[in-house]
Amino acid sequence: MGQYIINLNWKKESAEFTYEKLNRNHVLHFSGNQTLKNSAAPEYFGNVDMTNPEELLASATASCHMLTFLAVAAKMGFVVESYDCKAEALMGKNAEGRFSVTEINLTPKIVFSGDKAPTEEQLKGLHEKAHRNCFIAQSLQSKVNVL
Repeated sequence: MGQYIINLNWKKESAEFTYEKLNRNHVLHFSGNQTLKNSAAPEYFGNVDMTNPEELLASATASCHMLTFLAVAAKMGFVVESYDCKAEALMGKNAEGRFSVTEINLTPKIVFSGDKAPTEEQLKGLHEKAHRNCFIAQSLQSKVNVL
């Protein structure tokens, strides 16, 4: 149905290769000649000035939810003027006792315009439908909350 490819490049930067000292910085190459400097999260010896996989997971979930929400809203005749969202990935231990992103919280703020604005109940339904149809959310074991 679809294939999405990135390229990741990493190189050893020091003679010492131990868990504490190994370089975690790497570059992600996306379509459209976009690149992103990435590292581990700071608590795992990563570079605080770069994105990390946990942030990228939260951003992919938020982006997918927004894109699906916009499609659902448009099909239902609602006009969205703006959509802003804070996404938070929470680390914890899963059922097997392994560290994982156990929960992702999305806090969208949406502004509608036009003659038709959703009620609170309709807005909740829009988010539920967006969640059920978001490819990323449906691919995760983590719980995704829209707050």
